[in-house]
Parts: sequence; C-alpha cells; structure tokens
Amino acid sequence: MTITVSSDFCGGNIICKKADKASNIRLNIRKDEASDFYQWFYFRLTGTKGQACRMVIENAGDAAYPKGWDGYQAVISYDLHDWQRVASTKYDGKALTIELTPEHDSVYVAYFAPYTLQRHAELIAGAQMNSAARVSVLGQTLDGRDLDLITIGEPGEGKKQFWFTARQHPGETMAEWWMEGFLNRLLDPADPVAKWLLERVVFHVVPNMNPDGSTRGHLRTNAAGVNLNREWAEPSMKKSPEVFLTLQRMDETGIDFALDVHGDEALPYNFIAGCEGVPNFTDGLRTLITRFKDEYVAANADFQTKYGYPENKPGNANLSICGNAISHRFDCASMTLEMPFKDNADRPDAAHGWSPARSKRLGADVLDALVGVFELI
Repeated sequence: MTITVSSDFCGGNIICKKADKASNIRLNIRKDEASDFYQWFYFRLTGTKGQACRMVIENAGDAAYPKGWDGYQAVISYDLHDWQRVASTKYDGKALTIELTPEHDSVYVAYFAPYTLQRHAELIAGAQMNSAARVSVLGQTLDGRDLDLITIGEPGEGKKQFWFTARQHPGETMAEWWMEGFLNRLLDPADPVAKWLLERVVFHVVPNMNPDGSTRGHLRTNAAGVNLNREWAEPSMKKSPEVFLTLQRMDETGIDFALDVHGDEALPYNFIAGCEGVPNFTDGLRTLITRFKDEYVAANADFQTKYGYPENKPGNANLSICGNAISHRFDCASMTLEMPFKDNADRPDAAHGWSPARSKRLGADVLDALVGVFELI
C-alpha cells in the first residue's frame, strides 16, 4: 500500500520531503504566512497499518520555541476524538522524531489536539440556542471569515462587563478547548454559580480571535503574518482587523475584568500572567489578581502559582500585548492564562498529557474563581 502524508484540511500543516518507506519518513513544518514563526504541525498518515513508522521533522530545531520540544510528546488520533500521546517522541537538538506503529489504516498526528473551524461553528451554533446568549459578528478577517462574538447575560444597570478572548495565536488550540468548557458551564441553566454570575455580569466572549491562522495551520500569526498579541497599541483593518474590531466593541461596552487565554510551548504548567507593569497599576489590582489566582488554585488542582513568567517591573509593561493594553486602557484587572502543550508536570497523565478534557475542566472552573473575587472587581 502506498504511504501518504497529507495536510490539506482545516489547520493542517506539514511538508512531506520523503515517504517511500515507513521507517524513514522525512518532514518539515511549514512557516506561517509572511513570517518566520512555525511549530504547529497537523497531518494525516495513511498506508502504514501495522508498520513501524519513524517520522522525522527535520527543521524542528529552528522552530519558534525550540525549548518547547524538550520533554514534549506528539499526539495521535484514529477517530479525531481521542488524542493520545506518543511516548516515543524524541528531540536531539535538531530534529523531532516520532515513532509509532499505527493500529489502523489512517492516523492523524498533531502538535496538540486540533480545534477546527467546524467545531468552532458548532460551538457558536450551540451557544445561540440558549436564551441567555446572543451571537453576533464583529466583522470579517483578511481572508473574509467571520469574527464571532457571543454575548451572555441580559443588560442591566450596575452590571459588570467581563471580556474573554482566546486563540490570538491559532496553534494554541487548548485555548478554544478551554472556551468550550467555560461556555458549556456558563450556559448551563442548572448551574447555580453560572446563574449567580449572570445576575451580575454581562459576558463578552470571542472564542477564536484568529480564524484565518487556525484554518491555514499557523502557529502564531494571522493571514498577513502578524502576531495579533502585539497589535493592541495600534491595530489596523489592513494588518490586524481581528484586534481592531474587538477593541472597537470593547470601547463601546467598557471592561471591568478581562482574561485572554493562551498556551505556552515550553512551561509544563497552567499559570496566570498579570498586568503588574502597566503605568496605572494599583495595590487594589494586585490584591484582585493575587486573590483570583488563589481562588483558581482552590477551584482546580491543575492550576498553580509557583511557576510562570516573571513580573514586569513597574511601568515597563509592553502595551501592545492584549492583557497589558486592556488594563491600561480600561483601568481594570486584565490577565493572560497560559496552558501547556506538554503536560502538567505537577499532575502528569502518561496517556493524554495536557488534553482537551483537562482544558475544558479548567475553563469551567474559572467561574468559581470569578465568584471568589467578584467583590473586588
């Protein structure tokens, strides 16, 4: 049977250099459009059932975050639902080698469990079936795709305005898995925590800030090769309509609390990066952020506060980054949540590593943390 390596589907990314025999499949990851960023891969391998396969990604060492390969294990799926880790994933400082013997004719191999635009469409459609939610389109991306917004909660005097965004970096698919868990719980009419919050808050949710990059199989950029999370100081419809349109709506609603959801290639932990370096940072914001992290730890054992990024020094925050820009512009608590591509080193799962299911649970449990800090917002 002929061996085939393909990636011409939503989120697919690989260049097949050689696949004449299962024991020596040579691959490269394609760069993001008009950019040197690359690390995300997602492809289908067929014709190797029962054969010992050795797939070598030759350009892994020059990827955007080479340290992301240390201790990393690729994921595979036969049914596009269950994604298992490949224990025999090895990085030698130059190439990433993935070894497996497929149990079926077709196997999908990816950097992390994909979140396709079809699943995104189902997420949006499902949300609008709830009477508490309203779906709208902020505008179109450079490739002409809709930028979806879900607004949850009835407007009312004195209600807080909370904004949640995810997947500015399209390869960070765990961010939209997180969103799915978050939305499922927030829209559950039987959940008392969700009900309590919706009596006090209007939620504005953009589950996928970068549908173009998601479709193209990018790691970090949009269709123009722009890193959206460096565009918040001066976004434009020409280069970064996703940020421009979102910020335009944010100006209309105002913001009392914001969370931007991401994934980190290197660190095997879930953690929060705060806005401590913005010029208008206050003791009150520090108290709120510290409490939020403590409440998240109490709500979900996969969250921790020991490991993360170093704090920016006072006044030294990069105001082109979403979390900092929002805090500075709206004088509010604005944070970035990071999840691992690898596993949670504190609570490892040999079969799945960090996974869609755990991402969804972490998303659902943020509601408890929000209740815990509500009096400070």
